[in-house]
Amino acid sequence: MATAADPLTPFATSSPGLVEHYGRHGFVVLEHALGPEEVAAVNEDAVRLCRGDLGQVAGAAPEAAGGDDDEVLRRFLCIHHPHKLSPAAARALHARRVVDVLTAVIGPDVKAMQSMLFIKSEGRPGQAWHQDEYFIPTRDRSLTAVWIALDDATVENGCLWVLPGSHRRGVLYPAREQDDPRFDCTTEAFDFPYRDEDAVPVEIPAGSAVVFNGYLLHRSLQNSGRRGYRRALANHYMSARSLLPWRPPAASEHMAIADYRDIVMVAGEDPYAYKGVEDLARAHSRPDKDGGCDR
Repeated sequence: MATAADPLTPFATSSPGLVEHYGRHGFVVLEHALGPEEVAAVNEDAVRLCRGDLGQVAGAAPEAAGGDDDEVLRRFLCIHHPHKLSPAAARALHARRVVDVLTAVIGPDVKAMQSMLFIKSEGRPGQAWHQDEYFIPTRDRSLTAVWIALDDATVENGCLWVLPGSHRRGVLYPAREQDDPRFDCTTEAFDFPYRDEDAVPVEIPAGSAVVFNGYLLHRSLQNSGRRGYRRALANHYMSARSLLPWRPPAASEHMAIADYRDIVMVAGEDPYAYKGVEDLARAHSRPDKDGGCDR
């Protein structure tokens, strides 16, 4: 039986116990982040995205749209910024249970800046050890990922693995090139004081989510199942009270005030609303091994 000290203890709603758990382990499992109909809607939109029916997905080959639904999905590994084209993915950014947790662990004002739709069919790779904050450098360490399972996520099909508590030092570890066929991106974090044996797999049913800190070390392995997917929607959020220097500053701009403004407010107010919102990112496909985890 799971206990409060068990990092895999599932939570049904936000609560003081959830905040304490998140602070200790760097992540929480949230049950029923999306309902069955919401999961089905995202999965239906995934097919439409891959076919190009919802608009252009940059990097998708023209022939990607041909064939039955199964063939079309298997041509993709990950689509970045699906919320730009998919109504279901856009709604998922605002999921009530998710926002309740975000305001508990981040604060009252929360913005989203990225979404990723992973379509990992059998044999497809995972991602090596990394920290999201390495790629999305928030100024106040408020970066929070919400990884929503769209299929039951298991060890066999490539669920997330985490190193509980690895966020607490607040250290960004170095990254190096890797060519392990189990992983799609070319870099991996290394030289951290944790062992692979300390990692725990986070197996969750479709609709549940893993909410985790930007400094938490995590990875996923190949989908080693014989047939089927491990689809997931990974959304990234942070405090709206903090600037986001996600891109190099303009020629006349100091890094201290650099601010990526392609955001979606999901809770509270945006103190930087006077800057406006820019449509900077485009939905795009990430092919295997392109090292594009940060784009």
